[in-house]
Order: sequence, then C-alpha cells, then structure tokens
Amino acid sequence: MKFLSALGYGIITCSMILSCNSGEQTFDATGVFEADEILVAAEIPGRIRQMNIEEGDLIPKDSLVAIIDAGNLALQQVQVEESMAALQQKTADAAPQLKMLSDQLAVEQSQLDNALKEQSRMRELVKADAATTKQLDDMDAKVDVLRRQMVVTRQQMKVYQENIATQNRSVLSERNPLAAKAKVIADQVARAQVVNPVTGTVLTRYANQGEIIAAGKAIYKIADLRQLILRAYVTGTQLSAVKLGNEVTVLTDSNETAYKSYKGRITWIADKAEFTPKTIQTREERANLVYAIKIAVPNDGYLKIGMYAEVKF
Repeated sequence: MKFLSALGYGIITCSMILSCNSGEQTFDATGVFEADEILVAAEIPGRIRQMNIEEGDLIPKDSLVAIIDAGNLALQQVQVEESMAALQQKTADAAPQLKMLSDQLAVEQSQLDNALKEQSRMRELVKADAATTKQLDDMDAKVDVLRRQMVVTRQQMKVYQENIATQNRSVLSERNPLAAKAKVIADQVARAQVVNPVTGTVLTRYANQGEIIAAGKAIYKIADLRQLILRAYVTGTQLSAVKLGNEVTVLTDSNETAYKSYKGRITWIADKAEFTPKTIQTREERANLVYAIKIAVPNDGYLKIGMYAEVKF
C-alpha cells in the first residue's frame, strides 16, 4: 500500500511538472505588494492615559490617537513659572529713592536761585557802599556751596541708578535660562499628545491604555493602504522595456482560474543589479542578476501587503 501511495504521488508530481513546463508564461515579472510603514513611537515616558485606536482603523492625518500622562512635567512647568515670577519681586525699585533725590535737588535749585538774587542785590549794595565786601564774599561762598551741593546730588542720583541697574541685571540674568527651561518643558508637555503623522490604516498596535511606556517605544504601526507598491524584478534584457512613469498591467488571483487586473505606474527602477530572489520568477528564470522596480497600484480594498502579483509591460 505504501508503495502504491508513493507511486501515485510520483505520478501526480510528474504530471504537475509536465503541465507547468508545457504551460506558457503570460507575465513578464512577479512581485509582492508592500507599503511605506511608519512606526509611531512615544516621545516622552509615562503611563498611557488615553488610547483612541484599534487595529484596522483608518485614521486621518494630525488626529489625536493617544495621550501620555505628563503630570510630573506640568508640575515642573509651574515650578519654573513661579521661579520666574519670584525673580521680578527680587528686583529693586529705584523710583522712591530717585524721587527723594529729585525733590532734594529741586529744593537746592530753589535755594540757589534765591542765593543768586541775593548775590546780585549784594553787589549793588557794595557799589553803593551800603554793604561790606565781606558780606558779598560770604554770599559768593554760599552760592558756590549750593552749586557744589547740587553737583553732589546729581552724582548721587546717577550712581544710585547705575547700582540699581546692575543689581537688577544680575537678578534678571537668571530669567533667560528659566525661560528656556520653561519652553523645553512646554514642548515635552505638548509631546504627551501623540498625533498621527499620516492618513492610513493601523496595521499593528503595540501598546494598550494604562501601560507605562518608555520614550522611543513604538505605540502602533500605520501605513497608507490607498495605494500599494508592488516590488517586482526584471532581467537585464527586460530593462530596456521599462521606463519611469510607464503604465503597466498588474494581475492578482481572483479565483482558481481567473485574474483581477489593475493599472499601475512604474515609480522607481534600481540603478544596480542584484541576485535573483528565490521567490521571484522572471521571464528568464535562470538569470543570475535582476533589477528591482516599484510599481504604484491604486488599492480598491482587495490588495493586501504581502500579496503576490504578476506584471505585464
């Protein structure tokens, strides 16, 4: 019985080989459908507080898909903002002291004006011999003292302003680093919201709501399946028949005896040859070197990543 079974299997195998050899190859190349897959990862560590996606979901670009708990970062941001506010309170207000010196200067100016009038009157009296020279000298000395006093007051105002400005600059010099730190924290808080980068279909979800995730760990994989890429291979002799932008016919199995036809466009041709992949058949099956090409094919929903297809140029 075992001998008969083996014999029957050999006959079936031989008939299949003969049938394959006798059949005519109706395609120029074959390939496998693929897509540009994007891994979306967490940019900050933390617990996933909200997850809005499931595998197979079609997600538009820029939609919010997950939120990572950034409570600790928010507290740091508040702390930095409070530190910046405290710096403002440490700065000295020069207005009160400057007002006092300004008032003092105004009094001194009034005294000087009166002394100048008195000096002028005294000179007239000396000319009329109604006052002594000593009285005029005393008045001159008084005017000189008032002028010097005003110079000192103005100098005090200038020095005070410079000291206050230096002190405030020293305090406020801490503001710029704190402001930069606040921006960094604000950026990290914003990154707690995971935003979908492209319109596409969720292929795989790697994390679940409630999980603690590390920065850089993938959350999900997405690809735009509205157009798939067929990576096929052609031989050196076929290379002259293909050109970027050429329209080709792509055939996929519809059932056991029929094909489904699609129109595709060649978007890329390799500039270097490579050894024939074991799973790829070309017109010249014994060719050692082939060239890879990519064909963009609009997807009607029936094309899948990893599906084989045949190409006619």
